[in-house]
Amino acid sequence: METNERSKPDYRLIFILLSGAFVALLSNTFLNVALPSIKDDFGVTTSTVQWVSTAYMLVSGIVIPTTAFLMQRFSARKLFLLAMLLFLTGSLVAGFSPTFIVLIIGRMVQASGSAILMPLLMNVMITSFPPAQRGTAMGLFSLVMFFAPAIGPTLSGFVVQNYSWHILFFMMVPVLLIVLGIGWFKLPETDTNYSTKLDIPSVILSTIGFGGILYGFSAAGNSGWLRADVLTALVVGFIGVFFYIRKQTRMSDPMLNFSVYKFPMFTLSSLIIGVTNMALFSGMILMPIYLQDIQGISPLETGLLLLPGALIMGLMSPVSGKLFDMFGPKRLAIFGLFLAASTTFFFSQLTFDTSYGFLIMLYSIRAFGLTLVLTPVMTNGMNQLTPKLTPHGSSINSMLNQVSGAIGTALLITIMQNRMNAVLSGADAPDLAVTNQAMLSGINLAFLIATLLLTAAMLLAFLLKRVSTDDIATDTVTKTRPITAEEK
Repeated sequence: METNERSKPDYRLIFILLSGAFVALLSNTFLNVALPSIKDDFGVTTSTVQWVSTAYMLVSGIVIPTTAFLMQRFSARKLFLLAMLLFLTGSLVAGFSPTFIVLIIGRMVQASGSAILMPLLMNVMITSFPPAQRGTAMGLFSLVMFFAPAIGPTLSGFVVQNYSWHILFFMMVPVLLIVLGIGWFKLPETDTNYSTKLDIPSVILSTIGFGGILYGFSAAGNSGWLRADVLTALVVGFIGVFFYIRKQTRMSDPMLNFSVYKFPMFTLSSLIIGVTNMALFSGMILMPIYLQDIQGISPLETGLLLLPGALIMGLMSPVSGKLFDMFGPKRLAIFGLFLAASTTFFFSQLTFDTSYGFLIMLYSIRAFGLTLVLTPVMTNGMNQLTPKLTPHGSSINSMLNQVSGAIGTALLITIMQNRMNAVLSGADAPDLAVTNQAMLSGINLAFLIATLLLTAAMLLAFLLKRVSTDDIATDTVTKTRPITAEEK
């Protein structure tokens, strides 16, 4: 879906897409707090209830590789309406679910809609604005991408504590109907310029490959690495991805074009975002465990602690995009990663009585630092792609978020669990106090590893160069211009 960059951006389209994406992304973290209630209601085990999240991630990983094809074959209006209709249907199915299986089916239908929506939104934001304004545009995209999931735990904590978890799905329905109705009547129909054909073998390979990897890392994070299904899924997944990528590189018109990695700044942005995402999940996963299991505070209080950081990420995302337009990515990313790594190191020194206020301050500074990294780095990488490759870059970025999140979660949970087991194995008679001490030791070690990941990302950020806008619209590899003294 190629647009004329000199034409005025369609703010009506962008606003409607942002509204739909906000609701869809909100659901990504909605159910984390509700999992214990769902487990009790349906009488399933802890490992089984994790499928509420795992199934969502799996379907996203399967659908996202096809979105570049969809964006080239169908208009933004058609794809948006399809995505929102799928998400609405999934929300209703999940809300009314009488059994656990029906809930899983509802979540999978939701995921298929969300997986179409996010690459579509990124593609529209990139193609609608000239390169000099893309930082500001992507700041709006990041506002939705990070703010909506971040406030999910706070909102769901309140709902679960006072009402049934079913309300989490029903409360989205009126908003979805309004956004769907506005989209139906207000979104313009546009022509598509490409005639890519869907390659069924590629779809099968991407399903096996990305589905296997996401399942393997998700299952490893929940139940360990040595289970037969985890090892089998990872091996089959990596083999599937290998053959999928090889097939795409040999096709004249690939479903997902990996030649985007011939562009050095896009490749570098993928590395920085992937590593940062892995560490980002340390706060989302480990902090609630520390607060609820060790300090014994409620889900609502946990959500409230994370809320200031969420507000900062939401408010700062457009600002960081504007700063990128002014100063480029390098200085912002280095400073942001320094803040994120420093505060994450302090999280590796947690004690039983670390104060609530100190945790809020650290988490908020960490969130501020991350907003200076993700939007500028991602925008700089996307800026280097030619218009024809932009949908492929959008899809690959969305896929990268899923995979790096799954890997980061599995890695950090495994580190925490192994450290905890090692401490408990040396105890004579583990009681609750010893168990909590072991868990705290595991959480601190996991945060220390996250600190090292962010430090590695910071070192990579020194290699960033602002993409020249002179020949972005050509079909040749874009050059990078020298860094000015202002950007060093």
